[in-house]
Amino acid sequence: MTLDTDRAGFLVTFSANDLEARDGLCAIAGQLRQQGISEERTGDVEIALAEAINNVVEHAYAGVEAGQIHVTCHLRADRLEIRIHDRGRPMPGGDLPSGEPVEPEDLPEGGFGWFLIRQLASEIKYERRGDKNLLWLRFDLPEKPET
Repeated sequence: MTLDTDRAGFLVTFSANDLEARDGLCAIAGQLRQQGISEERTGDVEIALAEAINNVVEHAYAGVEAGQIHVTCHLRADRLEIRIHDRGRPMPGGDLPSGEPVEPEDLPEGGFGWFLIRQLASEIKYERRGDKNLLWLRFDLPEKPET
């Protein structure tokens, strides 16, 4: 796993496997806390990213040699913008899953992730560019109280 930072944000790159994904997610959460994002909002971002990254590991790279996952984070005054890109398989049908809520008894294993991502992120976009999957997530940030 690598972590690169600059004034505009940071980039975390890791191999698409469970252990590296967990380490990458911990590094991202740590950076968000260092940037002053609240514990609650960092937790929301961490849950959404865990679901998205897990999908890349389990589905985009399923049955093929695992590659790299790159997560770029840019903190703005009122929002956090995150881009995840990989070279795995594209989303089925080329679109994001609907993430519609289902009854617990009808829930397939792993079928709740996109619902969670859609509930926690303010905006989501997906695009396939050549051999890359690009997933954009935006998280609105509450204004910091004046002291």
